[in-house]
Amino acid sequence: MADIVVVFHSGYGHTQRIAQAVADGAEAHLLAIDADGNLPAHGWELLAAADAIIMGAPTYMGGPSWQFKKFADASSKVWYVQGWKNKLFAGFSNSAAMNGDKDATLTYLWHLAMQHSGLWVSLGIMPSNDKAATRDSLNYVGGYNGLLTTSPTDASPAEMARGDFDTARAFGERVAEVARSRA
Repeated sequence: MADIVVVFHSGYGHTQRIAQAVADGAEAHLLAIDADGNLPAHGWELLAAADAIIMGAPTYMGGPSWQFKKFADASSKVWYVQGWKNKLFAGFSNSAAMNGDKDATLTYLWHLAMQHSGLWVSLGIMPSNDKAATRDSLNYVGGYNGLLTTSPTDASPAEMARGDFDTARAFGERVAEVARSRA
C-alpha cells in the first residue's frame, strides 16, 4: 500500500469536497491548508513520508489561491534539500467556468512538482466529448494533465456535479495504482 497525501486549499468548500473524493479513490491522507495558508502541525511530516503528493487548489483570477501559493513558497525549504525528489505528484483544480483558467493552475502545480524533481501523474481518463455526454459523465470538463472540476458561482458545494466526484475518485485510484506499481 502506497502512502499518499492530498494537500489542498479550499476557500468555499467546493475544492474540499473534490479533495475528499480524490482521497477516497486513492485511500489517501487529507491535508488541508488553512485560511491563513498554513499546514497543521503534522503536515510537513506527512508530506515527507508520502510516496505521492496530490495537490489541489481552487482557481482564482487565473491561478491558485494565495493560501496555496504560501504553502508552495514554504516548500522551498524542502526544495533546497530535494526532500521530495522522485516522489509522484498530481494535481486538481476547481472553478466556476467550465475550463477557464484551471489549466493555468494545473500548470502552476506541475511546475511546483518539477521544481521538487517529482514525477507527474496525468488524469489518464479520456474526455467525454460525444453527443451522449452529460455533466455526470467522467471527465466531462476535459482535463488531461490533471483533474478539472466545475462549480457554478451560485452553486453550493452540495450542488456539484456527480460526474466531477466520479472523475475525482477515478483520478485518486489512478495515482494510487501508479504509486503501488513503484513500490
